[in-house]
Amino acid sequence: MPDIEKDNRATWTAYGTHQLARGIGLPELDRWAWDIPAASPGAEVLGDVTGLRVLDLGSGLGRHAAFLAALGARVTAVDSSPTQHQRAAARYAGTPGLRLLCADAVDHLRAADPYDLVYSVSGVPFMDPRRLLPALANGLRPGGRFVFTALHTNSRGDGPSSQVVPRPEMLRLPGTAQDHLVHMWVLAPRLWEDLLVEHGLILDSVTAIDTPQPDNAASYRLYAARRPQRVPSRPRTPAPPPPNAAVGVGVIVHGPHGVLLGRHRRGTYELPGGKVEPDETFPEAAVRELAEESGLMADPSHVRVLGTLLDRVGDVVRVTVPVLVTLWSGTPQQREEALGAWRFWPTDRLPGPLFVPSAQCLTAWDPTLPLDHPTASFQPYGSPTGPATTC
Repeated sequence: MPDIEKDNRATWTAYGTHQLARGIGLPELDRWAWDIPAASPGAEVLGDVTGLRVLDLGSGLGRHAAFLAALGARVTAVDSSPTQHQRAAARYAGTPGLRLLCADAVDHLRAADPYDLVYSVSGVPFMDPRRLLPALANGLRPGGRFVFTALHTNSRGDGPSSQVVPRPEMLRLPGTAQDHLVHMWVLAPRLWEDLLVEHGLILDSVTAIDTPQPDNAASYRLYAARRPQRVPSRPRTPAPPPPNAAVGVGVIVHGPHGVLLGRHRRGTYELPGGKVEPDETFPEAAVRELAEESGLMADPSHVRVLGTLLDRVGDVVRVTVPVLVTLWSGTPQQREEALGAWRFWPTDRLPGPLFVPSAQCLTAWDPTLPLDHPTASFQPYGSPTGPATTC
């Protein structure tokens, strides 16, 4: 967590300590409020939440999370401040449909199964969007929604920034008599849209929420975005691969919890795999690469070669051999510096962007997967005389 976010957490922790000492709690919500009480819109922006897996980012006292849990949602409320979490737990522990966590939002999103809906009542501007949004985009299932509010104009009338940088703000927190210094990403709507699109999300709407008091210039914006149904892939670098890396294997390990993928330091998600050594068979190369990259162990006799994929990178013809491992042992773990965070992803909630050869291998294995990538010629080994197809 960056220092600015740690400082913000410290401020909210001090506030939580103050409120715990006072022993005063806010009343239950009888109507959803984003940032300004009695201002529209309300919870209707979220739609029907019955049965949905929902994440509340920066949940604070937990009132909004409890409100949605009462409507039938399965809500996880995450806050990084231990005292804010303590306040919520004292009030809502044991509430049906509600789980309260004290955790960093990014760490939680990277480890959790994808959510149907992620929302935040002014919690997002306290986090670096370039750290949050990559994890959040993959923390949503394909088609899932992200709805959040962000400060647009403060009470003094200062408008949003034109650059993606944090700025100091003085907040008078409820129940306190002094201002607190925090740093927030107060960004113009164009910048929020650019950030959302950059990380694979689609912005559906922006709604102004203004304070009704004429002497208060405070204004917020409500952003409603979604993750596309189809998973994108990121193109290869234009530099062609060296000749000794032109033939490789893509290893598909599919179990009860989905397909094994790791996150590369470039930001792509990839299957285990790599180049084939001159003295190896494809199954032998697959077993070796699987062990070297993820720590999983398998025997070549439990590797099924699916076929060959052919495409061109520059002047080099790239041959990728997708293989399916049918039996393995061990627990995935990081073995290489560049590639780690191994986990099994459900096939209907694959993360993005995928490394292009990995996306091509997955499509060759299951053509029904909603993956976008450059086409490649695929010759399945089960049909040695049949025509090649594209995937």
